[in-house]
Amino acid sequence: MKPFLEKFFPSVLKKASEAKTNVYCVYDSQLLTAFTSSLYVAGLVASLVASRLTAAYGRRTTMILGGFTFLFGALINGLAANIAMLISGRILLGFGVGFTNQAAPVYLSEVAPPRWRGAFNIGFSCFISMGVVAANLINYGTDSHRNGWRISLGLAAVPAAIMTVGCLFISDTPSSLLARGKHDEAHTSLLKLRGVENIADVETELAELVRSSQLAIEARAELFTKTILQRRYRPHLVVAVVIPCFQQLTGITVNAFYAPVLFRSVGFGSGPALIATFILGFVNLGSLLLSTMVIDRFGRRFLFIAGGILMLLCQIAVAVLLAVTVGATGDGEMKKGYAVTVVVLLCIYAAGFGWSWGPLSWLVPSEIFPLKIRPAGQSLSVAVNFAATFALSQTFLATLCDFKYGAFLFYGGWIFTMTIFVIMFLPETKGIPVDSMYQVWEKHWYWQRFTKPTPT
Repeated sequence: MKPFLEKFFPSVLKKASEAKTNVYCVYDSQLLTAFTSSLYVAGLVASLVASRLTAAYGRRTTMILGGFTFLFGALINGLAANIAMLISGRILLGFGVGFTNQAAPVYLSEVAPPRWRGAFNIGFSCFISMGVVAANLINYGTDSHRNGWRISLGLAAVPAAIMTVGCLFISDTPSSLLARGKHDEAHTSLLKLRGVENIADVETELAELVRSSQLAIEARAELFTKTILQRRYRPHLVVAVVIPCFQQLTGITVNAFYAPVLFRSVGFGSGPALIATFILGFVNLGSLLLSTMVIDRFGRRFLFIAGGILMLLCQIAVAVLLAVTVGATGDGEMKKGYAVTVVVLLCIYAAGFGWSWGPLSWLVPSEIFPLKIRPAGQSLSVAVNFAATFALSQTFLATLCDFKYGAFLFYGGWIFTMTIFVIMFLPETKGIPVDSMYQVWEKHWYWQRFTKPTPT
């Protein structure tokens, strides 16, 4: 938005108004990217702290804390008078996201019936995507107002308030309650989740959860780093680190956050660029809903592979289109028809991401760890996600400026690599109870060499 750039980033606006500018480099500003990526630094720190909080106080309490923090960050952003307030508010948003991103996927994995766990957890990503679509609509609606950016940033407090209040009406997960010695509350929570008509199944599941929680309590004296670095947890550690790194190396986050910038660079005005960004978010949401319906039927691996192939083809096509039209120097002119084609390709790319690396990168790490290291393992995965997002969002505009259309080939190369990784090293976890997940590692052609024949 022009008023936003005038107030906080006038140098970017000046560069954009120059007569002859390399379209790849118009928005290359470290201050602008610092505003975007500061959220991820705070999220990285918060996600590491959150593992202790979720273990000591439960998943529900951590989500409430995240909601309050995000709420205050949104209010500060909406009232920002200078760049310091803007980035301070953004950091608070990061803490809120860090707490909730650690706790919510674990909460969903622990309360969901095994046969529906994929759909439950993808609900997390669906609501994120709905938030993106809503934010894009708000941006478009407030674009013509002088203080539209204040409304846009301040309204982020609304979903934070809804989530915080909503968490007051749910109970914590049975696993979390048992790990904190609250057996009766865990029994009540599980009855609410499964229904009193399934009392026999509830008692069986509770007994299994009690056994797992006992192991977790016995392991509390162990250092987290000592436990997770043990040879038998090597597969979990590798997947928990590699999956979130690969998710960001698809290029989706930088494309999503800088989509208006990207679309303006290839010839759209401010309003049309925001419309194109909305379409991109809407397509992503649609593909997430599709994923919700098929994840527990076709499994994780199939969606990972299908999405990876589609994204790879789109990244190559966008790179070729930019090379032919704008060229390596960035001073060529892209006609409207070609610009529309770029939008279409990025929409197809977003669809591929929406049913694969988008939701599955949150689902898989949340379901693979045994209870005693589950909060810490999820925190590690979220922290890696934030670290990778920070690094890529801080460098994307500079990468686009230096690599030109080659930036899309760069991400395409990583998509090819991660698809091969999934084919070779990611076991299928569809329908496996969370506390029986050790079975998939023992049967895998490669990871079985690291695992013991029985869980401990």
